[in-house]
Amino acid sequence: MLDAPRYLGVQSRGIVAIPVDIRRRHHLDQPGAQVRIVERNDGVIELHPSLPIPADQHWFWTKRWQQRELEVDEYIARGQTSKFDSTNAFLDHLLALESNDK
Repeated sequence: MLDAPRYLGVQSRGIVAIPVDIRRRHHLDQPGAQVRIVERNDGVIELHPSLPIPADQHWFWTKRWQQRELEVDEYIARGQTSKFDSTNAFLDHLLALESNDK
């Protein structure tokens, strides 16, 4: 989503504040987020978000997802897993589980 051009003040130490809506949209409000600066030959200065975790993978590192990953690790450690010889056998197993829940 591109907004109309904005002008940002540059403080004496070279500090520029990126507006909060842009920081949020590009996940720059996340811990460890950085901005890569590129100075082009035509005089344009580009700022590129650089995240420790790519934005499209952020879901995996949410607290809820990580808790579920730990649950799965515990099931595996206890040997509470199943192996299927075919996709159909796996799907039949899922259908049986679903019908037991009803």
